[in-house]
Amino acid sequence: MSFGQRLKEIREGFERPFWVANISEIFERLSYYGAFASLAIYLQGKLNFSTEQTGTLTGIFGGMVWFLAIFGGAVADRLGFRRALSLAYLILAVAYFLIGSIGAPWLAPLRNAVPLGMFVGGILILPALGVSLVKPCVVGTTARASKENVRSIGYSIYYTMVNIGGAAGPYVASWAHRHIGVEDVFRVAALSVFAMFFLVLFFFREPRQSSSSPESVPSPTIAQVARNFCNVLGNYRLVLPVVLAAMALGVASYYGAFHIPVWAWLGLLVLALAGISRFMWFLVIFTGYWIVFWQQYISLPGYILHYVNSKADVELILVTDGAMVICFTLLINYLARKIPAFGAVILGTLISSLCWLIIAFQPTVAGAVLSIVVLALGEIIQAPRYYEYIAKLAPAEQQGTYMGFAFLPIGIGSLIGGWFGGRVMHRFAEVAHQPQRAWYAIAGVGLLTTVLLWIYDRAVKPSREKASA
Repeated sequence: MSFGQRLKEIREGFERPFWVANISEIFERLSYYGAFASLAIYLQGKLNFSTEQTGTLTGIFGGMVWFLAIFGGAVADRLGFRRALSLAYLILAVAYFLIGSIGAPWLAPLRNAVPLGMFVGGILILPALGVSLVKPCVVGTTARASKENVRSIGYSIYYTMVNIGGAAGPYVASWAHRHIGVEDVFRVAALSVFAMFFLVLFFFREPRQSSSSPESVPSPTIAQVARNFCNVLGNYRLVLPVVLAAMALGVASYYGAFHIPVWAWLGLLVLALAGISRFMWFLVIFTGYWIVFWQQYISLPGYILHYVNSKADVELILVTDGAMVICFTLLINYLARKIPAFGAVILGTLISSLCWLIIAFQPTVAGAVLSIVVLALGEIIQAPRYYEYIAKLAPAEQQGTYMGFAFLPIGIGSLIGGWFGGRVMHRFAEVAHQPQRAWYAIAGVGLLTTVLLWIYDRAVKPSREKASA
């Protein structure tokens, strides 16, 4: 087939909803990563939260998206993509506007009625409600509104749009922070997604569901998703009460109700791990990777401003990760194509873990940029192979369930990473006055994760046959 014929196939192979949904995805990601890039600076510099509180709250913002994404697909199918997508962008517009208005006088009565941390934490959860609906709608539209002969290209276009938005977000945040103010970063994000609300309302039509589309299989209900969650989890009658108890104790401890000793946390952890399946063991171990990864948004901004260069353009530095993914994903995946999937996951985890030692030994803006470059290399190596491994592991009738669970380490890693990053920065930077040691601790988590993944690969990794049984 000639290049011209292929170009014609691409031009005629996608219906209008495909382009509307994927263009809107650029602005959704731009808003999300723009807000994420400025959040830690906003919380600590503008709202005067402590280093520990800033870490925890930033982790909540990054983490809740991935938990709700498990159920977002079922909700989107019930509402229809057009209604779900327009509702999602309306929710996101309100959520980002509220984040930028936390210190506004008109919110003072509500702000003073509850503890500030609880008030801000509740607002930071709101964007997750919108994002969890956008993802399944855009992916589902990509499947339904593209012909079979160009559908794989459609997914490539979707992935490219995501990364363009991810790279543009911190850049736009940098511009807004410098020219308007850090709180206005979130208002710019709100305007961005509010414009997408009108784009969807006026130009998006519900895509047809053809028999050849992979989306033609009925999606599970929310109740079915919950049952699948329990089945994959393992002994959920043991694990779920332990997890809920840990969450309740964590909230009580955060708001100062009482102190939870370390031995109690270890006891809850042992109980939970005793009941989970082998697949969940892998997800729990791999959470360590995301604890390390999310520090670029949780700990790095404050570290640069306080210990490297107070005038540095932090948001512009955070463009590095998205730009690296756009430029080098195809090349690096080609070079690493012969590495087994699980081996690539281990290698990517090791590389990303070591990246933070660069800024520890070289506390400069250039050191921060180089750290993110190395972090992105690890991400590029492991990310596609991680999903490949889970897809191969999953029984045929549980592919969707397993792929939904693939997002759990990302969310848990952000939540724990926020708590962990805030505390190590406080302990080593503010108390011990040795800020570089915080990066040793963060890198240590990554190296421990690498070792545990290697042990899992050698000793307990389940085969597909065992998973099917």
